[in-house]
Amino acid sequence: MTVSTASIDAMPRIQTDSAVEVRSICKTYGEVEALRLIDLDFPRGKLTTLLGPSGCGKTTLLKIIAGLVEPTSGEVRVNGKIITGPGPERAFVFQDFALMPWATVMRNVAFGLELKGMGKAERQSIARHYIAEVGLTGFEDKYPHELSGGMRQRVGLARAFAVNADVLLLDEPFSAVDEQNRRKFQEDLLQLVEKERKTFIFVTHSIEEAVYVSDRIVLLSRRPSRVAQIIEPRIDRTVSPDAIRRDQGYLDTVEEIWQGLKHYVD
Repeated sequence: MTVSTASIDAMPRIQTDSAVEVRSICKTYGEVEALRLIDLDFPRGKLTTLLGPSGCGKTTLLKIIAGLVEPTSGEVRVNGKIITGPGPERAFVFQDFALMPWATVMRNVAFGLELKGMGKAERQSIARHYIAEVGLTGFEDKYPHELSGGMRQRVGLARAFAVNADVLLLDEPFSAVDEQNRRKFQEDLLQLVEKERKTFIFVTHSIEEAVYVSDRIVLLSRRPSRVAQIIEPRIDRTVSPDAIRRDQGYLDTVEEIWQGLKHYVD
């Protein structure tokens, strides 16, 4: 495994097939400057992780891309078009699941399709497919309070996939589950990335998780946040998950990112 790292200021502008383009994004809350001149491209069909110290603006940037938060300045383009708010080409998976407690798993997963005006039979067929994809077949008629935290998160993932968005935005989706489920979810996520070929933008606090699941890792500095480093883990995913996590290259990459975080936090 090899790791490619480069300062963003030193990197030449490379033309890529980007699903999402972030240009000169700044965000200020009152007198607090959260984001300063963020420039990023998110390659189509890849999983890019936003990683950085607590409070550095990872979720703020994710919500700006989602159209849920308006930047103070700058612009975001999705599929070449400037966004001005939420849109069907993006789907957001919230950290706290954001499920409708009065609705069944089927209704929660199919809800976005219902809003589009899709007929009941068609939307339930699509929802049933993605319920199966996340391993919840047999739970279609259950309500959120009848599910574990991990199962509720799977419902949130199925709902995001069901609307067939080009870009999936995931805000620490595995933070509420135990370590065993977290590792299983990471493996499931990699399978979905490979199968669906969507563009994923993933926020996590875990260096190990970022290295394990990512095609690219964007390391953000402390507030006011800027892009400090871009890391591309080269992981042989043909070996077992345990073998990956024992691989010296994987361990070295985790340590390199930790050293980078220490540099930008101190």
